[in-house]
Amino acid sequence: MSVDRRYWDSDAFLGWLLNEQDKAPKCEGVLKAAEAGQLQIVTSALTLTEVIRLKGKPRLPRTEEDRIRAFFEHDWIVVRDVDRFVAEDARELIWSRNVQSKDAIHLATALSLRLSQFDTFDQTLHKLSGKLGNPPLTIGPPDLPFQPELDGLEEKKP
Repeated sequence: MSVDRRYWDSDAFLGWLLNEQDKAPKCEGVLKAAEAGQLQIVTSALTLTEVIRLKGKPRLPRTEEDRIRAFFEHDWIVVRDVDRFVAEDARELIWSRNVQSKDAIHLATALSLRLSQFDTFDQTLHKLSGKLGNPPLTIGPPDLPFQPELDGLEEKKP
């Protein structure tokens, strides 16, 4: 059985790790689905460094290293290397779509894998939704609603 895969930009991870009020709740549904084996989250190796600090965000302190390392070791997070082909595709995105270098690496990684969903809170990237890739890459915030388990309220079957 094939598992659905979606790309997470660094700011989705950082929104979760920093427990940002406007981002963490939107991330939770995707993370719970991944933990349940329903999907995989794909990201670039660049994320492992970039997640420490994005421009305009607070830096995660060194005391968070063990938590960050453990988080990225989940088997439902797939880390892809930046190879020559991804880098060249990213360079083309910079020229043709005027995106920032790091964003271009993320987009090129998702496109190289022919993913259809790219989760990010970056409004600038949202404007490219449906305009890149085959299948067209949907770019937006994480969109799987979190369904909390309600102990004792499971539906009883006859």
